[in-house]
Amino acid sequence: MDTDLISWFQVEATAVADDRPLPVQPLLHCAESATARAGVVDLAAIQVLLPVQGLVGVARPPYAPVPAARTTEWFPACDPRTATPVEVTVTGGRDRAVTGSARALADDVARVARPVFDCRGLDVVGPEALRPPPFDDRFWNGPASDGVRMRGHLSEWTTDAIGWLSEVIADVSARLGIRAPALVTVTRA
Repeated sequence: MDTDLISWFQVEATAVADDRPLPVQPLLHCAESATARAGVVDLAAIQVLLPVQGLVGVARPPYAPVPAARTTEWFPACDPRTATPVEVTVTGGRDRAVTGSARALADDVARVARPVFDCRGLDVVGPEALRPPPFDDRFWNGPASDGVRMRGHLSEWTTDAIGWLSEVIADVSARLGIRAPALVTVTRA
């Protein structure tokens, strides 16, 4: 998969409060603003490495088992014409826990993320179907041996929607006991 990398950001996540998601949405918003300073950008894909292992064991309160889910009402106000077909891939690198939990991951994401992400299909894929990260494999847990690909529609092609969906994927993955960093790539289909 050839791609032109336009920007790359590296941040460290400290402990997340038990009723808050990983701050992917604000990170992507800042990244978008910084990247836009270089000119008009038409993103085809966004990739984030989520430190899911830092969420395993976080005691989520009953009112916020997946904290980002509390803000789904922000997105239904979107114009239905902004819905964008996307492919979402998730891999744990050499750790096969993501594909071992593929059905549960897709079912939980579909249930929690609706109406922001309308999941319409699921495949377990090999490394040839996964976009490699822009950093050395020793940095995360790569190379990817396999992954999960979900197809569907995102309510809008924005960093807000992509960040929100990534937050949901991180929490759902941690609840399923996935303990490896998760490389999530959201691509316009």
